[in-house]
Amino acid sequence: MKTVLILGASSDMAQAIAKKYASEGWGLQLAALETDLIEPLAGDLKVRSGAEVQTMFFDATDFSSHQGAYEALEPKPDAVVAVFGYMGDQIEARTNFEEVRKTIDINFTGMVSVFNIVADAFEKRGSGSIIAISSVAGDRGRQSNYIYGSAKAGLTTYLSGLRNRLAKKGVHVMTVKPGFCRTKMTENMELPGALTAEPEQVARAVFRGMEKKRSVVYTLWIWRWIMLIIRHIPEPIFKKMGL
Repeated sequence: MKTVLILGASSDMAQAIAKKYASEGWGLQLAALETDLIEPLAGDLKVRSGAEVQTMFFDATDFSSHQGAYEALEPKPDAVVAVFGYMGDQIEARTNFEEVRKTIDINFTGMVSVFNIVADAFEKRGSGSIIAISSVAGDRGRQSNYIYGSAKAGLTTYLSGLRNRLAKKGVHVMTVKPGFCRTKMTENMELPGALTAEPEQVARAVFRGMEKKRSVVYTLWIWRWIMLIIRHIPEPIFKKMGL
C-alpha cells in the first residue's frame, strides 16, 4: 500500500484530499497543528475506506522540528502533499511586521523547510511525489494581497527550481494553484460561482495531476487562462485597474 503524508490536514481542502487518496487505496499520515481536528477525520476514514491512518502533530513554523518529524515517520511516505497556509491581513501587514512574518513563514519558509528534507530523502530513494498548494495570487502582485501573493510567488518559484533539480531523479514535483475555493477561510466572502472550486474538485485535480505527473495544475482549470491574461496586461494599464 502506498502512503501519502498530508501536512496541514485540518483544512477543508486537506480533508477532501485525504478522502480522495483513501478512496484510491492509499494509507494516510495526517499532520496538523490542531490534532484534535483531524482525529474524527481519521476515525471516519478508517471505517469508511479501511485505510491505514496515522495522525501526528505538525507546526509549519517550528522549523527545527521538521527533520525529526520526517525521520519518525514509519513507513516513509510515497507522496507528500503540503496544504497548510495562512491568508494574512493585508491592511494590518502594512504597519505590523509580525503579520508579514507570519504570512511568509507559513506560506513560504515552512514549505521550504519541509520540502528540503523530503526532496533529499526522495532523491536518494529515486521516487516520490512532492505536491504543494500555492495560489494564483502568486502569478502577479495586486494591491489587495501582495504580501500573501509574494509568499505564494516565492513558493511557486521554489517548486519550479526543485522540479528542475529532481526531474532526472525519478521524483515528481507538482505546483497546485487554486483560484477561489469554497472553504471555512472564504465563507464570509462573496465568490463568483463559475470561478469557485469546491474542495472535492481540488482533491480530484491533485490526485489526477499526481497520476499524470503534471508540473502545474490550476483549479479550476479556467484560472490558467485568466491568469495568462492578467500576467500579460501592460503595467501602466494594470496600475490603473486598482485590483
